Amino acid sequence: MSSATPKYNPRLVGLGLLAGAALGIAWANTRQRQQTRYGPPSLIDWDRARSIARQIIKEEDAAPGWHESWQEYYQGMVARCYPVITEEIGRELPVPIESIQAFTRNEWIDANIANFKELFQPIEGLYDKVRAGHSLGSVVMGDVNQFVLSSELGVLLGYLARRVLGQYDLSLLGKEPVTQGRLYFVEPNIAGVQTELGLNGDDFRLWIALHETTHAYEFEAYPWVREYFNSLLEEYFSYLSDDMSTIASGLGGLRSLAGRARSNLNNGESWIEMVMSPDQRALFNKLQALMSIIEGYSNYIMNAVGERLLPSYATIKEQFEQRATRRSAVEKLFIRITGLALKMEQYKMGENFINAVVAERGITAANRVWEGPDMLPTLEELRNPNAWIARNFPN
Repeated sequence: MSSATPKYNPRLVGLGLLAGAALGIAWANTRQRQQTRYGPPSLIDWDRARSIARQIIKEEDAAPGWHESWQEYYQGMVARCYPVITEEIGRELPVPIESIQAFTRNEWIDANIANFKELFQPIEGLYDKVRAGHSLGSVVMGDVNQFVLSSELGVLLGYLARRVLGQYDLSLLGKEPVTQGRLYFVEPNIAGVQTELGLNGDDFRLWIALHETTHAYEFEAYPWVREYFNSLLEEYFSYLSDDMSTIASGLGGLRSLAGRARSNLNNGESWIEMVMSPDQRALFNKLQALMSIIEGYSNYIMNAVGERLLPSYATIKEQFEQRATRRSAVEKLFIRITGLALKMEQYKMGENFINAVVAERGITAANRVWEGPDMLPTLEELRNPNAWIARNFPN
C-alpha cells in the first residue's frame, strides 16, 4: 500500500489568497453600505461584552426564593449599620436606603453594564464626531475597535464579577437626577470568601455592609460629593475629546501623543498617566485624591466600628489582608495591566491618611474632608497628612 505526500503548490496558494482578499473586500463593501444606511457601529457592543463576561463566570440561575431571603437578610444588616456609623461620624443619613439587593454574579454584570452604558454615552458621542466618515478604512477600523474594546470590557467584567463582594451604586452622568444610590451584595462571592477563610458568616457580612453603607453616607449626607465627582468626569471627557481629535488628525496627531508619552516616561506612576498632558495629570490627581478619600474613609469606619461591634473582627481583618497577598502571578499581572492596582492604592493611601488625621486631631477633624471640595486633601497631602492638618488647623 502506497501513500502520496501532498506537495506545496504556489499557484493554488496564490489563488486562495486572492479569493480570501476578494471575500474580505466584498465584506468590507457590504459593511460600508450598511454603515451608510444604518450608521456606524457603536464604540462598544454591549451584548458581546455581556456574553463574554457570562461565559467567564458560567453561573446557574438562583434557586426560587433565594433573592427574597437574602434581600431581607441584607436589609437587616444595613439597618444595624445606621446607628453605629451615625455615632462614629456624627451625622445621620438623610433617608434610609430603599434599594438593598442580593445579587448573583450575572445580575452584577447586568447592573454594571447598564451603568457603563450611561457613563460611555459622552464617549460614544465624541467617538462619532472624530470618526472620518464611511471610508473603507474607517469601516474596518470601526469594527476592529468595537470587537477589541467589547472583548476587553467583557473580560474585565467577568474577572470582577467573581471578586466583587459589595457595591454602592450611584449612577454618574445619568440623564435623570439620582437622589439615592443602591446597595448590592454579591452573595455567591461573599459566601465563597467566607468559606475559603473560615470566617463567621454574620460577622463577615456585617463587616462588608459597614463599608458599603458608609459610601451611602458619603454621597447622600454630602450631596456636593456627587456633583463634584460629575464635574471632574465631565472635564475628563472634554480632554478626551481633544485627544480623539488629535488621533483623528492623522500621523502627526499620533506622533504628538507618542512624544507626550516619551516625555512622561520618567514621571508617570502608572501606564495610564503615560499619555497625559499636564492639565490631564492635574485632573487625574484630583480624581485619585477624591477616590482615595471615599474608599479610605469607608475602610476607616469599617475598621473603627467593626473593632467594637464584631467579636471576630481581628480574625476577619487579618485573614482578608493575607488573602490579598496570595494572588497568583497571572492575577497580579492582570491587575497591573487593567489599572486595578490604582484602586487598591486608593484604599490604602486614603485609609492611612484618615488614620493619621484621627490619631493627631480626632474623628471630628477627619470629618472636615466632607465640608466641600476645598477641604479635600490633595494627592501630596494624602501622602503627607501633616500638610493637610497644617493647612486647615494652623494653630
